[in-house]
Amino acid sequence: MSLILCVETTSTNCSVALASESGSYRNKLGVVNCLDLLEDNSDGYSHGERLHIYIKEILSRNNFSEKDLDAVAVSEGPGSYTGLRIGVAAVKGLCFVLDIPMIAISTLESLSKQNTITDNLTVPMLDARRMEVYAAVFDKETQLLPATAVVLEEGSFSRFRESETITFIGTGVNKFKELIQEEKHSYITSNPTSLTMCDIAIKKYKKSDIVDVAYFEPFYLKEFRTG
Repeated sequence: MSLILCVETTSTNCSVALASESGSYRNKLGVVNCLDLLEDNSDGYSHGERLHIYIKEILSRNNFSEKDLDAVAVSEGPGSYTGLRIGVAAVKGLCFVLDIPMIAISTLESLSKQNTITDNLTVPMLDARRMEVYAAVFDKETQLLPATAVVLEEGSFSRFRESETITFIGTGVNKFKELIQEEKHSYITSNPTSLTMCDIAIKKYKKSDIVDVAYFEPFYLKEFRTG
């Protein structure tokens, strides 16, 4: 059985999980391949202080060491610039030292897996600046709209809203709900979590869908701005 560490640091949630085909972690999202989850879903960023501690703790409490890992998966973005840098740097370091594969997982795809209403389309959206979000559109099997930066307005996602029932999910949901005020859709305010990375990580590992550790860069979607 493969053992994969999953690392999610793209929002204020500092989150690590162990993915395995023998996963037994009870959850409400239908994730099958999770062995354990450890996260701090607080308002502030704690990644720099907590991430390495969490990695050691989740391995230790499941009687593993870093040498037992077959791969490490990281949430690749989009998301917080600082969070992405911390997460990717930590994962690269582990993969270099252990000489194991690195797996990159779309943050928006992972976020979309929190939608448990199977008949709905899913629009994961991460809060950016002002009325802007990073978003994509998924149905059950495919990604219908690639990750993009969207300035929210009343007509945003209108071609999907008119014909489908949608679950909007993420940190940018509240400002969009207030803008469109359409009750037929579902709205879930949530941070990304490493829990929903687990099933994706196992599938990617089995297909050898890995990235080059030396050259991999986070998916920022937009250039970093300090102003």
